[in-house]
Amino acid sequence: MNTLALTAANLGIGGSGIAAVLGYAVVFFGLVLLMCVVILMGKAMAGTNKKAEVKAPGSAPAPAAPAAPAAPPAPGSAGEVKLFDVPDKEAAMIMAIVADKMGKPLNELRFKSIKEVK
Repeated sequence: MNTLALTAANLGIGGSGIAAVLGYAVVFFGLVLLMCVVILMGKAMAGTNKKAEVKAPGSAPAPAAPAAPAAPPAPGSAGEVKLFDVPDKEAAMIMAIVADKMGKPLNELRFKSIKEVK
């Protein structure tokens, strides 16, 4: 029986090059498909999170804190920090840890807001 076996020995240099290019194309096509699936799943999950936030019953926005008189910030401070569901003590610890890890004094950093991720 005479069977045609495709091996590197009987393909030649041109055939081997074509086989390599086709192999690379298959791998990159699979990667592109995987990337599309990940992007679509991310958008789907983001859409369900937005729907859940909108449909949450009885979730009235928290009343705003009374406005404090506009006093000049303390020397060396970088302004106000908006806290979202974070107690003052925890926010202070977070700011101190960040300053320590960055190796900078706290008065050289500016924190805009601190929000607890649930």
